[in-house]
Amino acid sequence: MLEQKIKASEEANLAPYLGGRSFAECWDEYETNGYVIFPEIMPQEQVAQQRAALTPFIEADIRGRNVFEGVQSNRIYAMLGKDPLFAELVLHPLQLAFAERELGKSFLLSACLAINLHPGETVQPWHIDDDHCRQPFPRKALGVSSFWAIDPMTEDNGATEIIRASHKWDDRRPEGANNLSDFITKGDTGQDHDHGAHPDAIKAVMPAGSLMIAKGNIWHRGGANRSDKSRLIVTPQYCPGWMRPLETMLLAVPPEKAAKLPKRAQDLLGYSIHEPFMGYVDGMHPNRVLSDPALDNPA
Repeated sequence: MLEQKIKASEEANLAPYLGGRSFAECWDEYETNGYVIFPEIMPQEQVAQQRAALTPFIEADIRGRNVFEGVQSNRIYAMLGKDPLFAELVLHPLQLAFAERELGKSFLLSACLAINLHPGETVQPWHIDDDHCRQPFPRKALGVSSFWAIDPMTEDNGATEIIRASHKWDDRRPEGANNLSDFITKGDTGQDHDHGAHPDAIKAVMPAGSLMIAKGNIWHRGGANRSDKSRLIVTPQYCPGWMRPLETMLLAVPPEKAAKLPKRAQDLLGYSIHEPFMGYVDGMHPNRVLSDPALDNPA
């Protein structure tokens, strides 16, 4: 079991985001329910900057390829390869504190994507974000997922739904859980015939600028957007340093772009070591690659 206490100096740095609670109280809620919400911790000016940076990719209006991605949704991948501004969401100290307590100091960025649900989008299949690790249940979470509300998440516009405490389940699966066909079909599940409704599910309703942090092994899904406006979130996700990330970050973010990111972002992309030496390049620390002068003048 990883140590759950943090230093007093770290607690002081996190205090502006904790809403008057201690980190230990927030951690206990996260451990009990599988998630915790921090309302409006991002200033609205920063929310507007993030939305503006995402706008060109949203306006391209590339829709999801299957039921899981959402055929009435835009998904924007490889975000740190598109604009360094998005590193602000990846590096927020509060979610990094949770990820380190859950996954260890060498944790990595597993995925980072924006999800924009258009009006008419249907419910997503229930899923867990660390399911790809293929480890038996019940088990410890092998991922931490964060959800930044760029638009308000409401009862009607597709707020993420979570089955409270489902991270403690054995190998049971809820009705409406994802299966392989959800990744190949472009059909939808229908808004008015939700066979996956669950009595313990909650909708993560929260204002723009809010953050939800969830365990990677909790069952959740995107809700149906029955409103007349789209709903935009950004979801950075983290995994242990020894586990393969969902998104191949070293290709998603070319080295010449990674070299211009903050050092902590470079670590999370994989320019780091899981002790004693996992991740080396030609026998050396991988961050030496980013100091190559050739990156300043790529061919």
